[in-house]
Amino acid sequence: MKRRFRDRVRIVKLSGNEDDDRERMQRAAPSPIDCVLDILPPFAPVTAVRAALMTVRPYGRVALMGGVGMLGGAGLELPYPWIMRNCVTIRGVWMYPPDATIRLIGLIRAGLLPLTHFEATSFDLDHANDAHAAANGGPFKMTVIRP
Repeated sequence: MKRRFRDRVRIVKLSGNEDDDRERMQRAAPSPIDCVLDILPPFAPVTAVRAALMTVRPYGRVALMGGVGMLGGAGLELPYPWIMRNCVTIRGVWMYPPDATIRLIGLIRAGLLPLTHFEATSFDLDHANDAHAAANGGPFKMTVIRP
């Protein structure tokens, strides 16, 4: 992602110490953090999510869409007084809502989601057997079979 989006992405290596990780995330941001999107996998430590969550500014938003804790283990255990005093909105959703596809198409049509980051390898039906996604896949790459 860093290579693709350059300066818009700042990499913060997690140390495993929640307080240090939170401080590093805040220092990496050029301004107060408005929103945190959690898309971490089930095996990620819950402390990483909590550290990121607690970087948002007052009236900030957090979207929990990852799988942390889905395999068992410790819960997120959020500091209720901090959330209340800072008016933080937390929304959890597993995957995406049913109308997400329609809304995504709307963003594309409005020019708000450029598709220039994606590279498609296209195959016609006569060559569908050549369209191995593994051979033509990768980050921001897709394989398409067209009629």
